[in-house]
Amino acid sequence: MILGAVLAGGQSTRFGSDKALAELGGRTLLARAVEALAGLCDAVVVVGRETAPVPTLPDWPRAGMGPLGGIAAALHHARDAGFTEVLTCSVDSVDLGTDLVAQLQPAPAYCESQPVIGLWPVSASGTLDALLASDARHSMRAFAQGVGARAVRFQTNPANINTPADLMAAEERCDGL
Repeated sequence: MILGAVLAGGQSTRFGSDKALAELGGRTLLARAVEALAGLCDAVVVVGRETAPVPTLPDWPRAGMGPLGGIAAALHHARDAGFTEVLTCSVDSVDLGTDLVAQLQPAPAYCESQPVIGLWPVSASGTLDALLASDARHSMRAFAQGVGARAVRFQTNPANINTPADLMAAEERCDGL
């Protein structure tokens, strides 16, 4: 069983406002990410926000840990709820494709160009907990290397929206997806 986790705890500093609530084609980025994972996973949660259209989780062990804090929260929740894997994406990952899980199986694996998009076995939680408790660099690639994850090159990279200009470019490319 796969738990989908939308990582939405960022501060949106480059975007200038709450990126999760920005609209693309008349739907918020948060709604788009939740819908994308809902079509691929057995259940979906949003990590790092208090309100969302699905259940929410706080980052673990605390806020401010970046995407790894969101992934850690999702892995802990998945383990406790009986899931075997967690499929992660950021709130601004657009156009993930219906074959995302197939591209990332077997876990652990991640999108080479956007490591926050990944499929992680719940057994990776111990490695991630140790990394977050250490003085080592808290990076997605360090975590991926620590669990032996494969970097997968996608034929078409999902959009990554960090600025209002990125959103406008995505709107033009997607033509209102």
